[in-house]
Amino acid sequence: MRLLLGSFWRSVAYCLHPRVIALSLLPLALMVAGALALGYLFWDQAVDAVLQWLQSWALVEFVLGWLDSVGLGALRHVVAPLLVLLVATPIIVVAALLLVALMMTPAIVDLVAARRFADLERRHGGGWWRGLGWSLWSTVLALLMLLVSLPLWLVPPLALVLPALIWGWLSYRVLAYDALAEHASVDERRALMRTHRVPLLAMGVVTGLLSAAPSVLWASGAMFIALAPLLLPLAIWIYALVFAFASLWFVHYLLAALAELRHATPSVATQTAPARDAVPPPPERVIDVPARELPPSSS
Repeated sequence: MRLLLGSFWRSVAYCLHPRVIALSLLPLALMVAGALALGYLFWDQAVDAVLQWLQSWALVEFVLGWLDSVGLGALRHVVAPLLVLLVATPIIVVAALLLVALMMTPAIVDLVAARRFADLERRHGGGWWRGLGWSLWSTVLALLMLLVSLPLWLVPPLALVLPALIWGWLSYRVLAYDALAEHASVDERRALMRTHRVPLLAMGVVTGLLSAAPSVLWASGAMFIALAPLLLPLAIWIYALVFAFASLWFVHYLLAALAELRHATPSVATQTAPARDAVPPPPERVIDVPARELPPSSS
């Protein structure tokens, strides 16, 4: 708990560091540009497709007709855009997490290591390509879990809990690996992720709950759908800040845990190496005794 809370408050303080703020601008700019470009090209087609799909369901058409009868017919034009935003939300979350992991986490590791763990040896247990493969594979698994759990989202409490659990698991997998890739060996990374699995997963779930904050913007978008082009960049900015904070949290926690692990279990070379100040034993003295002279033999 000491390590968990200490790394949490350090991460909050580091979020105000100028370098961290500057690093968050690049993934934010890329995501906003990509979202605006996709919205410009496919927004109308996506809304029309969702609206046609809704009208093909008799129950949905009955509900929309009831809304017209009670004077809420304007909501008919809001449902389809909101559904498009909800479908696009998992894509936005995954893109924000991967961009932060690829563009921010290595620089964050260097920043934290330089300020707190300058003497921590870098053993390079995970390369860039391995990290990318690990992140992509974890993302595929998370999306599969998302699809399998979609029917459970009809239950109101589960609709709030399940996305947080899935995004939390994904954040734990991706950010924990990247936090240790530079400093830990393969065995050390596996040992830390196994030993600290529960607190790391809890940190991921907290991150998943924080990433649900843009849902408030979708609720306001139901009344102000015309502001969606402005609300979407704001939501992306919130996602970027949440995952930047999560990256800092994982880096502070895991580098401190790695330092404690190495302090508790020094390397074999350190255990078996002779002491640097040990004085070698003196060489054994060999005394050369001259042979006794024999008397000359009588002839």
